[in-house]
Amino acid sequence: MNKPCPFCENLDIILENDFWFSVYDKFPVNQGHILIIPKRHYTNYFESNKEELDSFNSILFKVKDYLTKKFNPQGFNVGFNVNKEGGQTVFHTHIHVIPRYTNDVTKPEGGVRGVIPSKQSYNG
Repeated sequence: MNKPCPFCENLDIILENDFWFSVYDKFPVNQGHILIIPKRHYTNYFESNKEELDSFNSILFKVKDYLTKKFNPQGFNVGFNVNKEGGQTVFHTHIHVIPRYTNDVTKPEGGVRGVIPSKQSYNG
């Protein structure tokens, strides 16, 4: 029996278009952490079809504008995890939009490179 999809229950949608919707992450890593999720169920971003890909930037920029107005972050991390080895734990495609703030971490250099902590810093 398949587990229920955690993204498709009790939705409090922030923004949406024909192919995507956005919600706050239930386990945010920073204030304003949002997930952009396709309305169609599929496992990972690389399975997106042309219409989904064509409409993705539209919602991404709307989410960015929303977060800028609401939380005034100084930066962003945007990314997705693919497969168990890439850190994926929920197998319904979703893209993280994580607002970043001055001094939210001691050393932000390297950003998403931090998925492998020993490789995050390339400046020594």
